[in-house]
Amino acid sequence: MNITAKRFLPLIAFFIIALATSAQQVGSNSPYGRYGYGLLSNQSPGASEAMGGISYGLRRSQQVNPGNPASYSKLDSLTFIFDLGVSAHYATYSDGINKQNFFNGNLDYIAMQFPLFRKMGASIGLLPYSKVGYNYGQTRSLSDIVYEEVFRGTGGLSQIYAGIAYEPIRYFSVGANVSYLFGNFSYTSVSVPRTATGATIGEEKKRYSIRDLKYDIGAQFTYPIDRVSSVTVGAVFSPKINAETDVYATEMMFASDPYSNPYQTPREVLRDDTLASQSFQLPNTYGLGVTYSNTNWLVGVDGTYQQWSGLNYPEVLDGLTSQNRFNNAYRVSAGMEYVIDPYSRNFFSRMRFRAGLSYGNSYANVNVYNPADDTNVGVGGFKEYGINIGFGLPFRDSMSGRLSLLNIGFGYTTQRPDLQYMITQDVFKVSLNMNINEFWFFKRQFD
Repeated sequence: MNITAKRFLPLIAFFIIALATSAQQVGSNSPYGRYGYGLLSNQSPGASEAMGGISYGLRRSQQVNPGNPASYSKLDSLTFIFDLGVSAHYATYSDGINKQNFFNGNLDYIAMQFPLFRKMGASIGLLPYSKVGYNYGQTRSLSDIVYEEVFRGTGGLSQIYAGIAYEPIRYFSVGANVSYLFGNFSYTSVSVPRTATGATIGEEKKRYSIRDLKYDIGAQFTYPIDRVSSVTVGAVFSPKINAETDVYATEMMFASDPYSNPYQTPREVLRDDTLASQSFQLPNTYGLGVTYSNTNWLVGVDGTYQQWSGLNYPEVLDGLTSQNRFNNAYRVSAGMEYVIDPYSRNFFSRMRFRAGLSYGNSYANVNVYNPADDTNVGVGGFKEYGINIGFGLPFRDSMSGRLSLLNIGFGYTTQRPDLQYMITQDVFKVSLNMNINEFWFFKRQFD
């Protein structure tokens, strides 16, 4: 087996394991995914997530950073980076009386970065944007009939991106990503009779797909303090997306639950409408961050602001209005990384130790009802608090001297609702990320 094949074996093995892990159960069980575009994903893969999600001012030659495309130009002319991450989530949902636990696994992202010319780099990859996955219900009664009303939802948005960065003058870089944003959404309400023998089951479903382009424009400026210390300021802007798509609304009656028997023919079709050219909008996004780094330390702070308020979204999907559906969203992150001695022969001294904090609010509101009498008590969202720690385990290629990292991260987030009767969420996350740094663009003299 030649050297090139040997180099690819760990990459292939890790990729197969990642796909197998993500295939088990993917997504989220949060009932908050019912509103808007689902739960938004943090665009900070790998080591960045363990530092609270900072990315705008992060500029490193050994890490893919799609959070700010201007960072791609940091890569030298001989390096190829492959970055892949998987994660496992354990979530607890509580309404103050009842509690439920769920486990999910995800293939989080795939990203690659490579040089084009001197002072110019590029990156391609697959990133999540949002996810929907819930299944919850309640027992109701109507006259002498007791039935269970079950709400189910699946889908989400993903983005395939390609980006490029250029450093026109020393210490200043600009870059841009173009992403193909795509996803399918399905929201279902099913009424299952519990006391009437032979009664049919009613299903009301709304579904739609989104396909559009998304753009991210970034810049970074680095101020060198001395030979080993520097400060980098980064900024990113993503313009608003205006999309139109059809919403398909159906109401059907079935002999059995269509969730457990999806291929059955409906007994009766009560409604089968196509709501053409419905308007969907995603917000202007502004990001600003700063990092300080030297031989041993990296410390950074990020801020993100999204203008969700007033954006178009079909009322037929949630019953809310443009005045109360969305909130302008913000997120603040802070994180650090420490390495004792990156050049030491001791493995422990070369390990990366990371930690981070984050705070933000929900972009989408929900209708809140009193479960005792089913009265509407208002519209509200939640605040999210997060804490992360992580480790980077270094592996140096004995032939090329290139340093790859196996990153392990642990995170906890809690979502605290604004109103009574809303659900509290606590999520524990374990992430595994392989950052492979290869010497691909050097012409070898032997095999």
